[in-house]
Amino acid sequence: MARGIRLVRRYPVVALTLAIGAVGIVLALAGQGWLVAWIFSVYALAVAAWQAVGMVRDILRGHWGLDILAVTAIVATVAVGEYVAALIVVLMLTGGEALEDYASRRAKRELDALLTRAPQRAHRVVDDHFVDVPVDEVEPGDVLLVRPSEIVPVDGELRSAEASVDESSITGESVPVEKHAGDVLLSGSVNGPAAIEITATARAADSQYQQIVALVAEAAASKAPVVRLADRYAVPFTVFSLLLAGFAWWISGDPVRFAEVLVLATPCPLLIAAPVAFIGGMSRAARNGVIVKGGGVLEQLARARTAVFDKTGTLTHGSPELVAVRPEAGFDADELLGLVASAEQYSSHVLAESMIDAARGRGIRLHEAATAREAATNGVVARIGGREVVVGKFAYVAEHAPQARRTEIAPGELAVYVAVDGAYAGALLARDQLRDDAAATLARLDELGVRHTMMLTGDAQATADHIAAELGIERVRAECLPADKVSEVAGIAERPVIMVGDGVNDAPVLAAADVGIAMGARGATAASESASAVILVDDISRTAKAVEIGRDTVRIALQSIWIGIAVSVALMLVATFGVIPATVGALLQEVVDLITILAALRAIGGRRDARAVEGAGSPAAAAGSARTDVARR
Repeated sequence: MARGIRLVRRYPVVALTLAIGAVGIVLALAGQGWLVAWIFSVYALAVAAWQAVGMVRDILRGHWGLDILAVTAIVATVAVGEYVAALIVVLMLTGGEALEDYASRRAKRELDALLTRAPQRAHRVVDDHFVDVPVDEVEPGDVLLVRPSEIVPVDGELRSAEASVDESSITGESVPVEKHAGDVLLSGSVNGPAAIEITATARAADSQYQQIVALVAEAAASKAPVVRLADRYAVPFTVFSLLLAGFAWWISGDPVRFAEVLVLATPCPLLIAAPVAFIGGMSRAARNGVIVKGGGVLEQLARARTAVFDKTGTLTHGSPELVAVRPEAGFDADELLGLVASAEQYSSHVLAESMIDAARGRGIRLHEAATAREAATNGVVARIGGREVVVGKFAYVAEHAPQARRTEIAPGELAVYVAVDGAYAGALLARDQLRDDAAATLARLDELGVRHTMMLTGDAQATADHIAAELGIERVRAECLPADKVSEVAGIAERPVIMVGDGVNDAPVLAAADVGIAMGARGATAASESASAVILVDDISRTAKAVEIGRDTVRIALQSIWIGIAVSVALMLVATFGVIPATVGALLQEVVDLITILAALRAIGGRRDARAVEGAGSPAAAAGSARTDVARR
């Protein structure tokens, strides 16, 4: 009963149409057929007028849609006395919207699941007891209790000795992960069988899962340009239908024939197919760890011809290891590393953490800076122990120490240069490992039609050329500033262009590309916000998966549209010769709607993804698991 009331509230026009139909049946059985004709006709014309208002508004905005057919069909059936057919056309029109809404809800199931799982409350430890507070009130440093099977409310650090958590909704890792005291716990993870305590390290709004939820909400609320896809066929289909109906009237001399053809030309296949397919594609992408911000992104992915990649953290793991320290005269290796690591404490660059870890690993004490400032993508300047320390790219350090000289680097290595009090102090070399699946990803993109590749990086030319040669990348631009990356992407002729990056410095070029894809597993908020799509797991192969989903979605949307058009045209041609009465034709159009929806729902792709997983085999799955584990560490 309650469900029925909800359905009536959700689809009031459908409910009203059915109610009027039921009243008509009762009146007809009571011998009041003349009254049925009036009720059905007046109601149908009222709905047609309501649709016509929206149609005129769209036309005044320069948008010629498909409402013309629906309105014409309703008026025509009423005009020739086919009032039952008129009511069925109204039911088809309003019921088609209800079917689309149902199909959209079915397609958005994975998106909605992420939204509904968002943590709402946390158990804060206050004076040796627990207080339930809204998750938005949790502050960094708060100690929280997470009970068995509860969702970790915010990003935190494990205080308990050990824990087993399910991170599948965050990383895609299906096996529970063992954690130990001091390890990072991501919000959205599900605690195992034992209660644990964590120390919050971020507010809810800044935590991993809440950022994912925000992206999902944006994707779910986005208005995909699916109407454009349908409108490519709207005017030709409308003109063809009206001409065919007019021809049927002309050869038969009977205006009823005009109505019989038009009821089979109503536009539901075009109105329904594309939205359902695109929402299904977005849902499939979410299930595969990629949040796509709108159907328009899937369209662009489907047509992409060029893929551009950042290097560090995208094609490589983004965790460079120190391999050599080359101090100049007057400095020793540990002193130089200590100064660099102390300065890098104030940098957001991916190399900073590597230098800090290397110094701590050698037992070198780090010092606080009196002042520090970072020049994005160039380096950092800090005053440490009364000395000015400059760390960064060669050109940046050379501005502070003109006698600086480049150091020799091996293929795959990168150099960090250092100046102290205006004098060149030496260089540190690091090596970043190429991702195991980077080459396979580029090969898969080529199979999918993305024939052109480019790498943009702030690293030295030699390092960039080595990585590009290993992967077979066509074009390379090294030592780039953010503005250089934007300029390079703008100049690419083979479009649409996909740009894949992970850092804050990639945010401008991600926004400038036709499709910006952010590697968001490490919480690069600025990059994620400016991107068109966000990969939630540390897996570059999801780039190719996103393109595959885009191509599948557009293909299925077009197939569904053409299936609907083909069936409608076939029935219209039959109706031209008076074989299908108007009422029967209106009922048959409902069958066309159902066929169209079922065809479009294939974009959800559950079976296709399941087959892909089975075909991957256990060794690949194990390798993927290992990569995820490395990324976590």
